[in-house]
Amino acid sequence: MSHTASAVTDDPGSSPAAWWAVISLALGAFGLVTAEFLPISLLTPMASELNASNGAVGQAITATAVVAAFAGPLVVLCSGRLDRRMIICGLMIVLLLSCVLSAWAPNISVLLIARGLLGFSLGSFWAMMTPLALRLVPSDKVPKAISIILMGISLATVFAAPLGAFLGELWGWRPTFLAASGIAIVALAIQMLTLPKLPANVAPNLASFKAALTRRAVAIGLTAGLLIISGHFAALTFIRPFLEEVPRMDVPTVSLALLAFGVSGFFGNLAGGAVAARSPAWAVSSCAFLISTVALALILFGKQADVALLAIALWGFAFGAFPVSISIWNARAATDHAESAGALLSMTFQVAIAAGAILGGLLIDSFNTLAVIIYAAMAAGAGAALMLVQGRAIERRRT
Repeated sequence: MSHTASAVTDDPGSSPAAWWAVISLALGAFGLVTAEFLPISLLTPMASELNASNGAVGQAITATAVVAAFAGPLVVLCSGRLDRRMIICGLMIVLLLSCVLSAWAPNISVLLIARGLLGFSLGSFWAMMTPLALRLVPSDKVPKAISIILMGISLATVFAAPLGAFLGELWGWRPTFLAASGIAIVALAIQMLTLPKLPANVAPNLASFKAALTRRAVAIGLTAGLLIISGHFAALTFIRPFLEEVPRMDVPTVSLALLAFGVSGFFGNLAGGAVAARSPAWAVSSCAFLISTVALALILFGKQADVALLAIALWGFAFGAFPVSISIWNARAATDHAESAGALLSMTFQVAIAAGAILGGLLIDSFNTLAVIIYAAMAAGAGAALMLVQGRAIERRRT
């Protein structure tokens, strides 16, 4: 640990990369996103036991996102010069509490409180993720570091949804949430062993947020992200009811589809990192266009189980590439205001997730599951077009 800590200085461009510290952040991301995704695969049994509709329980995703949207900027503003290592470890403790409270929840109100705690941890972690990557490795290794951290998300998408559906069927949804708390304990232990001390070089303030937000590249990335993420989560939150009602899959087949989504997302993360290292705008627009195309395929041919399985796998690949692509775009857009730009991206993610889950719940309760897929196709397509036209123009001016 002492060797790792000495490797981190105020000038990471001249220091060796602290890869074990980067991996510890990936473990934190894995635990957070595993907890975040569990309601997607457990939505139907949770709704049944809590005596609520699918749309209402889907707002467990919304509660997480709403709190996370505010938590990221607030924690960055209030953290001052506090050691970022202690903040990250504290966020893992909050994750642990959220999982335990979710498992105990006697009604939907308590569940929403538990998910709010998760949102606090998730939003704060997302806000600090890219700035910490910038400090832990040399500048030319930042895309690789971000890709490794976000690989924790990809692995969570591999395991969380399909394993959640399987364990939920085997044990029930409450023990499944308790199992997720074990991930939080492991992540906390490894972070305490590997993360160096990381006091803030400069305390972020409102002026830093304003400077980041007024940059055209940052604004374009946030707008594209808002469109793409809202469409993605509007559909993903309610993908289990769609698969059960349209292609009429049973629980084992739904688990297989979610596993295909997650495994493909892992490879999408690798591909997205490689493409984004050269052109983040092209990487963002490509994966958004693929999400839109897959949604269109589900609209037209979703009743065929084999087509639905293939579409879900391609969807996982596309979204697996998205977080690393948009994070690299954001990091390059405001390297001198990294924590503020990171907090704004975290806020955008969570606002988009909340908006997507709310709109998805309204659509599924007012119309049917197909309506949320239609919205996903439209929103992702609009985000792809924005980044392809405006984002690529910015990149061409930089070269």
